[in-house]
Amino acid sequence: MPKIESKFTVNYDRQGTGEPMILIPLLSADNACYAFQVPEFSRHFDCISLDLRGTGETDRSTGDYSTETLADDIVDFMDAIGIQSAHMFGLSLGAGVGLWLGAKYPNRVRSLSLHGPWAKTDPHLGAVIRSWQVMAKALGSVHDMAILGIFPWCLTPELYATKPEYIATLEAFVRSRPMQSVESFLQQTTAVLSHDVEAQLSRISAPTQLTVGRYDMLTPLPFAEQIRRKIRNCELHVFEGCSHAVLFERVDEFNRQVLAFLQGRAAATAA
Repeated sequence: MPKIESKFTVNYDRQGTGEPMILIPLLSADNACYAFQVPEFSRHFDCISLDLRGTGETDRSTGDYSTETLADDIVDFMDAIGIQSAHMFGLSLGAGVGLWLGAKYPNRVRSLSLHGPWAKTDPHLGAVIRSWQVMAKALGSVHDMAILGIFPWCLTPELYATKPEYIATLEAFVRSRPMQSVESFLQQTTAVLSHDVEAQLSRISAPTQLTVGRYDMLTPLPFAEQIRRKIRNCELHVFEGCSHAVLFERVDEFNRQVLAFLQGRAAATAA
């Protein structure tokens, strides 16, 4: 995979042709976390998936940072590879960073497709994140923490009960990727704990798609409804019977919903 010098060395993957689309990874993951989406999305878009600082093969951070900092990193990366504006896509952490991009850099954002979004970390989400920090330090393995700690919050009990072989496949996929260090995970989760873009939401002008699973307990439906009320051109879709990681639970349905939105925005731009 190519690497490029921005503020630091950034590792990324690029597939497809069409309007540029930047895929922002979820917590603790590298650029391959959207493996079930890129093959379909890249038939229509120039898909650019990057490793955030401290993940995959991108350089580690030397100190604490924020979700706003990650948005700054992405704009610096866009400058380095010569992209003026792009569609932004992200789940969870990627959605939080996407909100900062839309608010702070409106001229760099063609559209926002954000899933499991949240504007400000509340006490409940904060407690869950802190429990993951404890697990990561105790286990000494971010892979083990993700499988034992994050997965049960992101996937429904029904999926565990009815598709154990699929859960095993997801676990194996996580273990096959470069593992984030515990130190980098603690820095990244500290950014999540301090996340607060609430006061900036009204600055977002890009067409925005929000989705959430009906049973999402990490970033539940009221979080997305609050965001929708503050963004002028915003739509919200609820996936029934799903938790936080809809893109793994309902792959085809999720991909269709996202592509319908993105292709509509691309057509409007072309017109």
